[in-house]
Amino acid sequence: MIPRKLSQSLIENATQYPVISLTGPRQSGKTTLVKALFKQHEYISLEDPEYRDLAIEDPRGFLNQFDHGVILDEVQRTPNLFSYIQTITDKKDQPGQFILTGSQNFLLLKNIQQSLAGRCAIHHLLPFSMDELYNYTPLDFSEIGSTMPVREHKIEKNFTDVLFSGFYPRIHDKKIAPQNWLKNYYQSYLERDIGDIVKIGDMNAYRRFVLLCAGRNGQLLNLSSIANDCGITHTTARRWISVLEISFLVILLQPHFQNFNKRMVKSPKLYFLDTGLLCYLLRIRSAKALFMHSVRGAVFESFVISELYKRYLHHGIEPDFYFWRNSAGHEIDVVIDLGNRQIPIEIKSGATISKDYFKGINYWKKLTGNQNIQSAIVYAGDRNMDVKGVKIYNWYHF
Repeated sequence: MIPRKLSQSLIENATQYPVISLTGPRQSGKTTLVKALFKQHEYISLEDPEYRDLAIEDPRGFLNQFDHGVILDEVQRTPNLFSYIQTITDKKDQPGQFILTGSQNFLLLKNIQQSLAGRCAIHHLLPFSMDELYNYTPLDFSEIGSTMPVREHKIEKNFTDVLFSGFYPRIHDKKIAPQNWLKNYYQSYLERDIGDIVKIGDMNAYRRFVLLCAGRNGQLLNLSSIANDCGITHTTARRWISVLEISFLVILLQPHFQNFNKRMVKSPKLYFLDTGLLCYLLRIRSAKALFMHSVRGAVFESFVISELYKRYLHHGIEPDFYFWRNSAGHEIDVVIDLGNRQIPIEIKSGATISKDYFKGINYWKKLTGNQNIQSAIVYAGDRNMDVKGVKIYNWYHF
């Protein structure tokens, strides 16, 4: 099993909380991880109708079987269990007694908030990150823009090959052709699982909605425009985008409101969290086609945003990064907010450094009045370098 960065937080919290929950998109590796970390716990999948029926019909008797800890997989399928888990944990207060996993994040979190608030440590697992998949140590958030990699880790693959494949574990573990696996994933998870839960109704409109979202990856979210193109109401579009977000299929990157006496853009930007799935939805059928495609830049942006997002979540940290844009069109792709300072980062899909790459950061420096500000550029080339104080990282070393 490829080691996961989230392991440390899960193990630590299992000594502090009676309940640990792990959510994330289907097939992100949740079951594999908890079974590896909590080998002394009994494992029960509530996808199994026999176990599920027993849990529904006799929840107290079902839970009383597990004195030494249990992993309850897809536990959102039995919402009646949560109040009984609360009763048991209040009585025993045994750290790490219940490990709960679920791919339907919105249902699981709803039940946790209702019954297990304060008793449960909540974690999220996304598909592999680059440093997990290729076994290297990335920079810490606070080091980006101030430090160059101490040990440079060479990845032999082209960046378009990596982005085209995406990061779902099964594709890499089983050496499956990405497009074949992602086709089945899209049909089973995006259409069936999510569609059943939110009662989509018009499945054709929902499919158009997902495809339109993919086509607007990396752009400011305009729900009214998407709703009009799909023939649905603005309310429906808002509900559907919320479902995609809480299912960890997309992220809505919020704008950073730095007071530079200019009107700021207030809409979030839409990014898909897995570039392989994004390529599938965009009907990009090969890594070569991605390299030549007009959306290569947006897909590369999605990759960098996703890697940062995973780095936060897989260390048990709430993401704290944004984008910045003013009404005049000046923009910074990512602003990491460290509280006492912000780190502007530009994302460029070219492999050759150009002076245009520095425009956004130079403008930011001018606005802040600080020419020595910590800043970085992530690009699709292979070299790491320092250019006039701006740290330039290749596509896997930031």
